[in-house]
Amino acid sequence: MAATHSPVLSMEGVCISFGAKRVLDGLTFDVARGECFGFLGPSGAGKTTTIKLLTRQLAADAGRIMLFGRPIEHAGGADYDRIGILSDTSALYERLTIEENLRLYAKVRGRGERGIPALLERVGLEGDRKTLVKNCSKGMRQRAALLAALVHSPELVFLDEPTSGLDPAARAEVHRMLRELRRAGTTVFLTTHDMAEAEGCCDRLAILNEGRIVATGAPAELTMEHARNRVVVVTRTRGAVELTKDAASADAARELFAAGEVLSIHSDEPDLEEVFLELTGREL
Repeated sequence: MAATHSPVLSMEGVCISFGAKRVLDGLTFDVARGECFGFLGPSGAGKTTTIKLLTRQLAADAGRIMLFGRPIEHAGGADYDRIGILSDTSALYERLTIEENLRLYAKVRGRGERGIPALLERVGLEGDRKTLVKNCSKGMRQRAALLAALVHSPELVFLDEPTSGLDPAARAEVHRMLRELRRAGTTVFLTTHDMAEAEGCCDRLAILNEGRIVATGAPAELTMEHARNRVVVVTRTRGAVELTKDAASADAARELFAAGEVLSIHSDEPDLEEVFLELTGREL
């Protein structure tokens, strides 16, 4: 389902400091209804702090935060019933089984248990549903915590590193679930260190560095904006020839074509990880 232009949540000029350290500095962005919005940044950039502000676990020092079209300070219990959260502090009860945890969360959220077997099957936990959480691997815990965030079919989901610790098969299944959420019109706010995940799952991205957003846009737009002014021509006898995108290089390319030298031409565009590194100066 395509996203509309009605923001589900937004920040405008948001600042917060912890002691003398300014963690977020003038943060401004909005997330449209039905889109998957990726929030990327190096460790310590302020991603988790942003989620805590958007879910009222923290209060901003300055700026405005809107949730479901109204100031977040006016949000009540009914608003938060429309939200699901997976974070590094997501709680599962150690002495309950995976299935018992999901039944408990469904009851707390005022939902029935009918959809739980299907959810367990989707992430490969149907055979482990009777396993106590204290005996689960990190990957099993992460998948169970994701289901706990989705058990009440929320309109807006905050996912903080949802595939952390998962093997490739489980990661691929979570990606399929994200695409299904998008098609169903669920709004997703996603933080991730996985550039392939961001590129494949997100409609738009914001890159955060040292408390400020340094770029926003669709993944393809961000890579094109940072495309290099050069192409690589693979020739028969001269190997790879690098040409810039100017008139002199255009003449050189015509000469290579005329001589039957050209085997292929490749634009030299960065991938999303290269863009990230260029903007932040740090690897993920």
